[in-house]
Amino acid sequence: MHRKGFDRGQYLEEQSRYIIERINAYKKLYLEFGGKLSGDLHAMRVLPGFDANAKIKLLHKLRDIAEVVICVYAGDLEHSKIRGDYGITYDEEVMRMIDDFRSWELKVNSVVITRFNDESAAKSLKNILESRGIRVYLHTATRGYPVDIDTIVSDEGYGKNDYIETTKPLVVVTGPGPSSGKLATCLSQLYHETIRGNKAGYSKFETFPIWNLPLKHPVNIAYEAATADLKDVNMIDPFHLEYYNESAVNYNRDVDAFPLLRRILNKIYGSDEIPFHSPTDMGVNRAGFCIYDDEAIVAAANQEIIRRYFEAACSYKKGQSSLETYQRTKLLMEELDLKEEDRAVVVAARQYVELYKQRPGVDPDDNIVAAALELSDGTIVTGRGSELMTATAACLLNGIKRLANINDELHLLSPISIDPMYHLKKDVLKKRETALNSSEVLMALAISAATNTMAALALKQLNKLKACQAHVTAILNRAEKDVYRSLGIDVSSDPIFMSKNLYYES
Repeated sequence: MHRKGFDRGQYLEEQSRYIIERINAYKKLYLEFGGKLSGDLHAMRVLPGFDANAKIKLLHKLRDIAEVVICVYAGDLEHSKIRGDYGITYDEEVMRMIDDFRSWELKVNSVVITRFNDESAAKSLKNILESRGIRVYLHTATRGYPVDIDTIVSDEGYGKNDYIETTKPLVVVTGPGPSSGKLATCLSQLYHETIRGNKAGYSKFETFPIWNLPLKHPVNIAYEAATADLKDVNMIDPFHLEYYNESAVNYNRDVDAFPLLRRILNKIYGSDEIPFHSPTDMGVNRAGFCIYDDEAIVAAANQEIIRRYFEAACSYKKGQSSLETYQRTKLLMEELDLKEEDRAVVVAARQYVELYKQRPGVDPDDNIVAAALELSDGTIVTGRGSELMTATAACLLNGIKRLANINDELHLLSPISIDPMYHLKKDVLKKRETALNSSEVLMALAISAATNTMAALALKQLNKLKACQAHVTAILNRAEKDVYRSLGIDVSSDPIFMSKNLYYES
């Protein structure tokens, strides 16, 4: 059973109240937002009960007093950096974020291209956005950073940046990924506000690590696994411990940057009495106070750590990440004494392959691919790749048939829906891999539902797959991963290639 352990309603109320308290201490608050503002699937996975759109809903609740500034690093644009979860470049992600904010009735003030050095990709994005009526600011690297505080906090440092005109008391500063220049933009604005005589403040909103959970709590370890490529390491905040005699969890980048940040804020405000005594003080995250079932949270976080391990292994196998990143996730597994087999769907998928290879007439050297899906009641169904459809597609069909109590021997897809698709792929489009993938099978199911009541019944079960766990015995391609992601299924894969093809994918 899917056990909840996080109170989303309490989170929304407590989090908004706490942010408003920060706003009320200033004329204007610049709130640096890390992580995803919408579609935060990591938080949803490790905090069962968490709403993936909780943060954007929070801002929607504050929309009358909030506006958004999006920061993107010019170097990321120039090198066509990709968001791994969506598979889109950072310029596309900026535009996607703008659309999402607008759909939630949030005002997008502007886009800031940071550390600009005449990059052509940055100028191209600027032209595109400005042609659509969106203000764009170009901020260059801050002179004197990080050593010369007097230059940083001067007309030659932050003063070189154009002042971003804002009208709301809450300015949310966010970006498409880490190192987008969010903090520098906030500090630049604080400098400009101060010389204009305005009382402005700064705070930071990041969900992970959760500061009031133990350092080695699986939720905090899962954050390290999720950021293994960034080499983030959780640690006890030494500044917080020294000042308050209280342990709080933070991460290395914030702790390392705090002494410099404190000196810059002291210079901006012209006083040693800044409102923070530690990196933890800067944060406004209240997620740890909304956990009501720690056992459910621990179980979910452990599954996420194992899933991240498989993800890193597949990424390394494809040459997309380093051996070091993979090894870091493996060490985190070992730190909590977790094994691959602690993920039930891994055992089920691998056992299916082994048992199938023992069947008469099956060549044990054949590349058999199987998928396993754990339903919300703990039942595990499996599926095997064939000439007709992929393993993930077969597994999806078997899963929704089980949920609809349809006999496994009955066929849901009519030849009328399947045959034209197969013919199109093989004979018209000349695809090398003709097996129908998950997306194509669901399309065929939707077509069959028009004339087949069982297919219609099965189609209605798809929403019940949210938060289910799945594993495939071969590396999934982007199309298959996107379908499972859209359905809310948390899928992992063995680091084994689907076929011997170097370019063509099934």
